[in-house]
Parts: sequence; structure tokens; C-alpha cells
Amino acid sequence: MKDVNILIANGVNVEKSLELFGDMQMYDSTLEDFLNEVGNRLDRIKKYKEISDMANYAIEVHALKSDSKYFGFDKLAELAYNHEMESKKNNMFYVVDHYDELIGEASRIIKLVEEYLGREIVVKTVSTEEKPISDKTILVVDDSNVTRNFVSKIFSNTYNVKIAPDGNDAINYIANDTEHKIVAVLLDLNMPGVNGYDVLNYFKTNNLFSTIPVSIITSDNSKETRDRVFSYGIVDILVKPFNERDVKQVLDKTIYFNDQL
Repeated sequence: MKDVNILIANGVNVEKSLELFGDMQMYDSTLEDFLNEVGNRLDRIKKYKEISDMANYAIEVHALKSDSKYFGFDKLAELAYNHEMESKKNNMFYVVDHYDELIGEASRIIKLVEEYLGREIVVKTVSTEEKPISDKTILVVDDSNVTRNFVSKIFSNTYNVKIAPDGNDAINYIANDTEHKIVAVLLDLNMPGVNGYDVLNYFKTNNLFSTIPVSIITSDNSKETRDRVFSYGIVDILVKPFNERDVKQVLDKTIYFNDQL
């Protein structure tokens, strides 16, 4: 006989769930169905996050929320609900910043249910680490902490991400990159003190564009601004507000720019 105390001791609201399922036999039988499907659902959640399909992402986390409520996984239900609400607002910043928390709790529940059922079930789980951290460095220069953290979160498992809150810190970091590990710079234009144009001028004076490709982060997509920044030899422009897919596309283009010349 399964020991329901394993679930209760780990925060599962079994008593509330029995109001729906009626008895433990029905609960256990349906729980096996949940376990066999949840891995596929997490895969879809991951896919929709990566392509910034917030409409389908909201649908999948809504389903995860509903299932979690049925089985008494209150914390997972709450996290999934928060993701549902924010994804409906197209708030990619929230989704990316709290994604690991959601997946971590889902993974905890999967392991707990496997233990409770007393058998190993092959379940497709989502790893938050896509690749080992590379020694290749991308430098994100922006005075917005939200933007810096958003971009860092996306690439923290694939690149060595360095951040600079202003142009002065960016120039100092670039000047001290004696091992030439910087493979791309994402540069904001409007910053206090040393701004993005000052950094571009530094690149131009020191002939760095041919060795360190640069793309611009800006909310100003006017023709005047575009003409001005492209005159420096930058690769592309990432227009705010942007999503995860936009960032990945621009960064890939930036990193491999010199290879395509």
C-alpha cells in the first residue's frame, strides 16, 4: 500500500484533492496519467518560451496549473498561475526570470510522485542547462538592470556573460580583454555619463569593429538613429521592447558576423 504521508510531508494537499477524486484509488490512478504526460507538457512549455510564443505558452502553463490544483500541488499551481498571467501580458522578462523556479518545482513534484508510486517511470524532464558554459564572452552594456538580467538569464548557460552598467565600464572591460574572449557586444545607446556613442567612437578609434562585432540595443528606431549607428559598422539593432527570440537572433548574427565576411 502506498504511503500517502510521503505526499503530505512534502506539501501536497491530498485532503483537498480527495474532494474531487473521492478516494485514493482514483487519485493514484489519475496521478499515474499525470506523471506520464507532464514531461511532454514541460517540453512544450520550454519550446514556446524559447520561440516567445506567449499565446501557446499561456495555454500550456494554464493546463499545468489546473492539473496541479487537482492533485494538491499548491506551490506548482501558484507558480504556473503566475506564469499564465504574465505570459498573457506578453511579459517575457517575467517568464525568463522565473522559468527556472517553475521547472525546478515541477521536477521536484515529478520525483516526489515517482517515490510515492514506488516505481521508476521514464519521464521526459526539462533541463535548464542547454550547454556547458563556454569561455566565449558576450558583453551586455545597458544602464537598465532589467535588460541586463534578462539577456544574462537567456545566455548564462551557453556563454560567459559579462555586464556593464555604463560605457565607461564597458571600455575598461574591453581594454582589459587581453585574451580576446569577447565574441560580441550588445550596446545600449542612452546611458548616463559615457553613452553608447562614446563606446562606438572608442571602437572606431581603436579599429575594433573587425575583431569585436557590436549590435545596438535601443528604443529609438528612427531613420536618423539607424543611419548614424550603421555608419560605424555595427551588425544589427535590437529594438526595445524585445523578446527572447529577438535577442537570440541578433546575438547569433552578431557573433558570426565576421565569419560571413
